[in-house]
Amino acid sequence: MKLRPIYYDTETTGVRSDKDRIIEIAAFDPENNLSFARLINPEMAIPKEATAIHKITDEMVKEAPTFHTVGAEFSDFCQGAVVLIAHNNDSFDKLFLENEYMRTGLELPKFPFIDSLKWSRKYRSDLPRHTLQFLREVYGIPSNQAHRALDDVMVLYQVFSHMIGDLNMDIVLELLSKK
Repeated sequence: MKLRPIYYDTETTGVRSDKDRIIEIAAFDPENNLSFARLINPEMAIPKEATAIHKITDEMVKEAPTFHTVGAEFSDFCQGAVVLIAHNNDSFDKLFLENEYMRTGLELPKFPFIDSLKWSRKYRSDLPRHTLQFLREVYGIPSNQAHRALDDVMVLYQVFSHMIGDLNMDIVLELLSKK
């Protein structure tokens, strides 16, 4: 069964998935040309240090739904045989997703995941850095509003498409699983 890629990104109140919360989630389904982007009320104050990075304020999220609502919408968006792809997925985005789903009593579907950062480090070891913005520059992709979820997702889609060429997601998963 061919897996359909869904590129996604989160913005959070901090870097600790056990105590911080997702405040924005976005995804892009290139096969259906559909995007998903939601602000989330984290039910806690957003630290100034986090706002300085992603520019999301308490005021922007105070009327937003909580993760319980948005998580269910995200699961609906990701229906079918999909693979979720994020940059630094294994050390960041996936951990936040798992904790938010657990904390709110939702069941996280058993998605396969791809970490594009791991792919870059493994198959573009010629590069001195592997940040999403550095890769954007390497592949000549126009600049965007970095650290806003949907903008980062669209850059990730373009960057990862350059990196994997015409490989399908099953092959990418297989190659990443090899040491």
